[in-house]
Amino acid sequence: MKFLLVALNAKYIHSNPAIYSLKAFAEAYVREPELEDGRFQIETQEYTINNQPDEILKDIFLRKPDAVGFSCYIWNISYVLELVRDLPKVLPHVEIWLGGPEVSYDASELLCREPQVNGIMMGEGEETFSEVVRCYIKQGRDAHKSDESCSFKNIDGTAVRNEAGTVVEKPQKAAVDMSSIPFLYNDLRGFENRIIYYESSRGCPFSCSYCLSSLDKSVRLRDTQLVLKELDVFLDKRVPQVKFVDRTFNCSRKHTLAIWRHIIEHDNGVTNFHFEISADLLNEEELELMSRMRKGLIQLEVGVQSTNPDTIKEIRRTMDLNRLKETVGKINSFGNIHQHLDLIAGLPWEDYQSFRNSFNQVYEMKPEQLQLGFLKVLKGSYMWEKAGEYGVKFKGLPPYEVLSTRWLDYGGILKLKGLEEMLEVYGNSGQFRTTLNELQKEFKTPFDMFEALAEYYDKQELSGISHSRMARYEILEGFISSLVPEKRSLYRDLLVYDLYLRENLKSRPPFAADQEPFKDQVRAFFEAEAAGYRYLKEGYEGYEARQLIKMAHVEVFRDGRAVLFDYKRRDALSHNAAAYELGVWRKAERETSFSR
Repeated sequence: MKFLLVALNAKYIHSNPAIYSLKAFAEAYVREPELEDGRFQIETQEYTINNQPDEILKDIFLRKPDAVGFSCYIWNISYVLELVRDLPKVLPHVEIWLGGPEVSYDASELLCREPQVNGIMMGEGEETFSEVVRCYIKQGRDAHKSDESCSFKNIDGTAVRNEAGTVVEKPQKAAVDMSSIPFLYNDLRGFENRIIYYESSRGCPFSCSYCLSSLDKSVRLRDTQLVLKELDVFLDKRVPQVKFVDRTFNCSRKHTLAIWRHIIEHDNGVTNFHFEISADLLNEEELELMSRMRKGLIQLEVGVQSTNPDTIKEIRRTMDLNRLKETVGKINSFGNIHQHLDLIAGLPWEDYQSFRNSFNQVYEMKPEQLQLGFLKVLKGSYMWEKAGEYGVKFKGLPPYEVLSTRWLDYGGILKLKGLEEMLEVYGNSGQFRTTLNELQKEFKTPFDMFEALAEYYDKQELSGISHSRMARYEILEGFISSLVPEKRSLYRDLLVYDLYLRENLKSRPPFAADQEPFKDQVRAFFEAEAAGYRYLKEGYEGYEARQLIKMAHVEVFRDGRAVLFDYKRRDALSHNAAAYELGVWRKAERETSFSR
């Protein structure tokens, strides 16, 4: 028999640790000869929601499984159900199981609605899946017998139909011991160029009403020494990024310090570690340790969600905002850690002006990214229970995103949607930072800047169109020129500066200054570099001037300021090229001294 565990990820770069964990746990603890000698096989397969359903259906068919288990989340449930309804038509005898957060809180209702589904594994799946596997093996071994001991309806953590067709639910009784789960990445083939997701704890100490993790307050840690040993595998293999999926990584100071000390001591200069933390819980010892980290060794995701104290109280969140601001500022001062701060629109007691205030306060904390998300009313969450009281209207299909609340109407949501797009394109991309820092001075607040840019997109009928990177620059130049035409030259230079920070352009934008008058000076500069390498050092040795001109770039701006962009030296956080001021060049000059 073959049991195929299937994941549909949002992107190729993502992976699904859940299906690997189910497989590894069952193979480690189901002591049955059929599993050991290959008569019962457990396979895994990952697709993305961008794959054509017909191609996925074909691939599953060709694998000829006897049972298929789908990992279900808000971003893939619609695709999963489409496959579930078609799969029995091509594999009539296949048995279908579902699992994951999107099916764990209304299992009975889903089974009544989807007759093709044989059963649902609710909550944590390792122990449950292992029992399902045992049951299949016993059923196959004793097919001629009627044995209640191998009936799925007796397995904790499952929802199945009994002989009468009635749904029987057996809630999970005990959570799995985190240290008992086998390491998932002994073989890293297939994970090249993908994010490695790693779990060192489950549960969350907080009770945020919008989050399903709040339902499991019993934080369980994987043995720290075991974690350190496993992290060495990633470090030895020079994995690009390891993303910890712990809901609050720093809830145990001892655990946090041990892991951070270890990755500092064994840093390979390549691997980046991502952690979701509560910044206001960090103490001085942890901050001092962070200050000594290699630039780019770690990145932090900090869930602020709102700065409105009434909102924070209502969503049952614990947060010291002043302490959070202080901590984020201190981490910024280190200059070595990427910070990603989150806000959620559509929370109770947060109207448009209140959200504007939350946005501005978080933006002023100067994170590398400010993630503006919209409330998802998840089944089973406290927010789901309170939706009627809050007047929360949300989409009936996944991801159940908010449409309006008592405090924020649909028109306000739409305006924030437009602002979110501008924030992603112009703010979070990091490609326009120099320009935006100056442009912000033209507005009362950062929120007003992005709001005005979103309104410009709408008026110019630019929204909903896939624009090229260069087009985004040209649109921003048009917006600025309509706003402050008297400063057009200044902003055009800033835009060109931002462009060259990212790449040595093959074609120049129409608003860039003419470089023809400086052609001889640029050539002379690179000839001097080829002879002495005053600026261009590592990686440029042995190249002639004509080659260096193609590898680096000198731009002379309208005020005569000359800047050298070095693409072999990039900032580990921003990925921008190193930029060197070469002084002021004048058009009439034919020879220039290039000293620092």
